[in-house]
Amino acid sequence: MQRLQLTLAIIKPHAVKNPVAVSYIRHVIKKKFVVVKSKRVSLDSETAANFYKEHVGKFFYNRLVTFMTSGSIDIHVMGHTNAIELWRRLLGPTSVYKAQFQDPYCLRGMFGISDTRNVAHGSDSPASAEREIKFFFPDFSFYKWHKEEEERYRTGPIIFNDYLFRHVRRL
Repeated sequence: MQRLQLTLAIIKPHAVKNPVAVSYIRHVIKKKFVVVKSKRVSLDSETAANFYKEHVGKFFYNRLVTFMTSGSIDIHVMGHTNAIELWRRLLGPTSVYKAQFQDPYCLRGMFGISDTRNVAHGSDSPASAEREIKFFFPDFSFYKWHKEEEERYRTGPIIFNDYLFRHVRRL
């Protein structure tokens, strides 16, 4: 059986504020992935600026940082044998306009408002996923997870804890 790959998903403020959107997105995540870690946070400007530092100088940088600090975000570490590609496919094109025409039932096509308010973020590579997960979960050890926990998440027994919005060991 193929090992699980991890990715990071960030559900953006406008989607977290929308009960229909967040409920639908959570349903999709729960159905398609094992959820390893989850939390809801509000970013301050410094944290948002550090997370998006690769975009400094781009025309959308200030708008993105301002938007990402405008409300709570949901952050999920998710596993699947092809987590990065699957999450990005479910999200659809980064451009909401493109998503609405090319793939209207993708998450961005259904709930995106603009290219900044495009519903969610997804890591674009294994290296990005590791860096981004460590950013939001600094105590998370990829080595320990792959060595001690990955098999349990892949083969069970695990159950979904709706309150924590993550999978946990079945007792």
